[in-house]
Amino acid sequence: MTDQGVRFSRSIIRPPADSFAEGLTASDLGAPNLERARVQHAQYCLALQRLGVTLLPVPPDSMYPDSTFVEDTAVVTAHGAMLARPGAPSRQGEVTTIREVLESQYATVAEIIAPGTLDGGDICQVDGHFFIGLSHRTNEEGGRQLTSWLGRFGYTTSTISIRESRELLHLKSGIAWLGDRRLVVAEALVGHPALRGYEQLVAATEETYAANCVRVNDAVLMAAGFPELTARVSAFGREVVVLDVSEFRKMDGGLSCLSIRLP
Repeated sequence: MTDQGVRFSRSIIRPPADSFAEGLTASDLGAPNLERARVQHAQYCLALQRLGVTLLPVPPDSMYPDSTFVEDTAVVTAHGAMLARPGAPSRQGEVTTIREVLESQYATVAEIIAPGTLDGGDICQVDGHFFIGLSHRTNEEGGRQLTSWLGRFGYTTSTISIRESRELLHLKSGIAWLGDRRLVVAEALVGHPALRGYEQLVAATEETYAANCVRVNDAVLMAAGFPELTARVSAFGREVVVLDVSEFRKMDGGLSCLSIRLP
């Protein structure tokens, strides 16, 4: 997440741990293949590097099966970072290691405190504005704390509740910013008043998973297997990098989840 025109220069990544298949999931796609997941993660990392991003790797930790989904542990801006407080209690310990990395990169590191909960996957930055998803992982108090902190740097926020959606675990499961006031959105978010004024590229129901795409500098990372949405995003003139993330999908994860992208 960063301001339009500022390039991502670094990215925190964490390979899948041996316990990856023991993580939280509501998917009915079967158990993930660990070795295949590691190959897919390595390809993801190579794509980031090819796009000019320096990796900040964190070792896998089998105590935290979901820890490869690093995005949920923090929200970063050009001005500082805020550590999240994941809504799933089993994931809250993941933040400790990420704190160390962020403190090596930023002079200012804040944190969400109880009773607030917040997952980074519920936060979508669009230029100088942040959409905050209220989900089963992010509550109103977490959103309030983030809004207050972002306001110190002149950022604005609005909230979008996805608690009634069966398709969206996190807000960014169904929204992505392409730049130039263009958003990819899942059908579940169409018509939400917070999205007025944006050009919305709607992902068909059968391609909802592909709405979790990631703009990285001059390119857009997209999940393999969704040709219609991929072609429509490509028509905007940006390079599209298609990556297989099938094993992460089995664990309710997507492309944005696999990194914390820093300007």
